[in-house]
Formats: sequence, structure tokens, C-alpha cells
Amino acid sequence: MFRRTFWFTTGVAAGVWATTKVNRKLKQLTPESLAATAANKALETGTRLKDRAVGFALDVRDNMAQRESELEEALGIHESPGLPPARRYTAIETHRTENDRSTLKYIENTTYSYNRNEDH
Repeated sequence: MFRRTFWFTTGVAAGVWATTKVNRKLKQLTPESLAATAANKALETGTRLKDRAVGFALDVRDNMAQRESELEEALGIHESPGLPPARRYTAIETHRTENDRSTLKYIENTTYSYNRNEDH
């Protein structure tokens, strides 16, 4: 009698264990679960790629600065050249009279487009 009870209990336990395993696997294979898993892996991959890209950009900038200093030393350049003065474009010309001491009026940092179709 004890033997039969033991094997019956063992069979029930094995059945419960197998059913639980199968149900877990079926839940993992549902479309929603597969989509969530793919999204999580894509986010992880994107984060890793971003970290690598940022690291690469920082390495490039550091090596570029190092190479520039090496070239400046090799060429004997110890000062960086100054920037040219900002250009001023004539926007409105005023007419001068003898009593009027007005000057030309300028607009700073204006860029002009050569595209004739931009207003149409």
C-alpha cells in the first residue's frame, strides 16, 4: 500500500511540474510576450550602441586635440590665429545732406539666399 501511494504521489508531482513548465513556455511564446522581449532587447542594444558611439566620439575628440598639439609643435605654431572681423552688410542707404550727418545703417550677421523660388 505504501508503495502505491509513493508512486501515485510521485506521478502527481511530475504531472504538476510538467504542466507548470509547459504553461510557462506557452506564455513566453505568445505574440505579446515575444513583442515585449524583442522591444526590451532592442532597447538594450540601442543603449549599448549609444554608449559605444559616445565613447568613440570622445576618443576621436581627444585624439584630434592631441594630434593638433603635435602638429602645432612640429610646425612651430604657438598661437591660434584670431578670427576675422564680422562682416557687415548694407541694409538701407541713407542720403546725406550737408546739414545731416547720418551714416549708413547696417544689419549684423545677415545671410542672403540666392534661391529665387523661396517667396513663391
